Amino acid sequence: MGDTSEDIMAATYCALCEHGYADLTMQRIADESGKSKAALHYHYDTKEELLNAFLEHLLDQFESRLACEAADPDERLATFLDAVFEPATDDSGEFPVALLEIKAQAPYHDAYRERLTAMDDRMRAIVADAVADGVERGEFDDCDPDEVARFVVTLINGAHAREVALGEPPAESRRRVEAYLDRTLGRREVSA
Repeated sequence: MGDTSEDIMAATYCALCEHGYADLTMQRIADESGKSKAALHYHYDTKEELLNAFLEHLLDQFESRLACEAADPDERLATFLDAVFEPATDDSGEFPVALLEIKAQAPYHDAYRERLTAMDDRMRAIVADAVADGVERGEFDDCDPDEVARFVVTLINGAHAREVALGEPPAESRRRVEAYLDRTLGRREVSA
């Protein structure tokens, strides 16, 4: 599908931001893409199938934002927090709402739940690996990397809900996650 797939994913993003999950239709996605509704149905039988592909696309994009080859565990955690808390450059602010609407559909759509679970698992793995490396290198206090990762990802999911429902700025949530990591890992500001 190549460029067509990218075009459909971009149109889905725009339509989801503009209309939200409840009012999202294949026609609205087609209107955003400049393609016919029949062309969308050629690639995706249903809106749910298209949204499942969209979630997979988001997971791939998120993975690329998380890519950090640094050996330094602190740098890897910082890259992770940047990817989570800094909005994409083209984010209109509507996407977090649309994503929360999709998350709310996960109990009713196994495919959505599977994609969201994969995203959650990947986030936890990145945090746990960085924490384990930091503990092993003696840079972090001894702790259970899996428990730290589970708590951090739970905080991030809660932060997303707080951003959407309460208007809490992502920077405030990031500050709290970093404070938790500082306390739990024994990280301290290093003076130059």
